[in-house]
Amino acid sequence: MHADEVDTDVALVGRLLARQFPRWTGLPVTPVPSYGTDHDVYRLGDRLVVRLPRIGWAAGQAEKEARRLPGLAPRLPLAVPVPLAVGRPDDGYPFPWAVHEWLPGADASTAPFDHDRAAVDLAAFVRALGSVDTAGSPEAAAVRLGDRDADVRRCVRELGTTVDADATLRLWERFLAAPPHQGPGRWIHGDLLPGNLLVVDGRLSAVIDWGGLAVGDPAQDLKPAWTVLTGAARDRFLREAGADDAARERARGWALSQALIALPYYEETNPGMVRQSLRTLRELRADLGG
Repeated sequence: MHADEVDTDVALVGRLLARQFPRWTGLPVTPVPSYGTDHDVYRLGDRLVVRLPRIGWAAGQAEKEARRLPGLAPRLPLAVPVPLAVGRPDDGYPFPWAVHEWLPGADASTAPFDHDRAAVDLAAFVRALGSVDTAGSPEAAAVRLGDRDADVRRCVRELGTTVDADATLRLWERFLAAPPHQGPGRWIHGDLLPGNLLVVDGRLSAVIDWGGLAVGDPAQDLKPAWTVLTGAARDRFLREAGADDAARERARGWALSQALIALPYYEETNPGMVRQSLRTLRELRADLGG
């Protein structure tokens, strides 16, 4: 998937556990299939999961989640990963890695769920996360929407006839022109895609993969309006989240840029990400009546 990714396998997980966390040796290790882009995930027994970064940009996630999630968890209405241990680079594997509690459920890219209920639950989650005090946070501020301009234009060129270049860039420029977020940045998850949302019995139950956790424009966490939801559920989510017109425009820009940047990068290696990105583009067109 990435030119410089690191390969992992069941045997490596077993060796790392034996060397660093021998209390968990002997438990069966099973790969967990997903179209995630930056970690390999292995179920460990019935109650645990091992997450190993496969690329350098994800190398700090294990420590970030261990540092931040225990404090965030009680303030959020959906479950989040419970970090149990952070492993060190070892046995030729170059990155810190993590053991978490296993969260039940299937991700929202495959499991059916009540979209209207999800709109309410996701909005409550976004409001709750955004209300957590950011004072003293060492996390780097999230990028601004305008920081993506060069990448968006490059990717539109690379996509050729996959998108209508002129129409797409007109939309992008419209979203860039939206008034910026006023006031201090807020906590954002940053990557609320279906693959990072778990579903149990038709209802959202948990939010995983917190590598994008940052302090920044809260409109970034409105992207589920187009990445997860549709139609009336989209409108309800935006209302329940308290999104004004400017936030909605910026959120469309965040969703559009994420899809456009992902498409050429993953077109040959990750069909799931391609499907997700094309869906986002369709939902944006539907939302705008195009």
